[in-house]
Amino acid sequence: MIRYATFFVLASLWVGVIGCKNDAATAPSSPAASSDDEDHGHSHSDGPNGGVVTDWGGGKYHVEFTVDHDAKESAVFILGGDAKTPEPIAAETLLLNINEPSFQVDLQAAPLAGETAAASSRFVGKHDNLGIVREFSGTISGEVDGTPYAGDFKEEAHGHEH
Repeated sequence: MIRYATFFVLASLWVGVIGCKNDAATAPSSPAASSDDEDHGHSHSDGPNGGVVTDWGGGKYHVEFTVDHDAKESAVFILGGDAKTPEPIAAETLLLNINEPSFQVDLQAAPLAGETAAASSRFVGKHDNLGIVREFSGTISGEVDGTPYAGDFKEEAHGHEH
């Protein structure tokens, strides 16, 4: 009986390991599948607008989350693959999901100088909870040319200016 139990445990482990390798090798790559820095082999520093930057689509785009606590407003910037250059997209809105306290903000296109209403790299929204001085974490999601994108972000502790 012990021999069968040992065989069953070892066979299960072997199938699990082989299954994981096969799943990773054959899993389709989705732009919104992951925003984890470890998956891309690099980390993100402060963005060009002073916010926290994360991947959107495996590096095709980057998104930068900024917050103005006094105005109770967030601006999200779409950046190119270099995580520095504005990258206008054809979208009217993005969705900002904040984890704690849990709330959502619809971000409206707010084109920068030289951009048009049809393609903006800046999206802005207001919510009373953005007035809370804290480090936010959450997800920024949207659709570009019919492809859904999502990126998780987390602010790190730093001094807040008032």
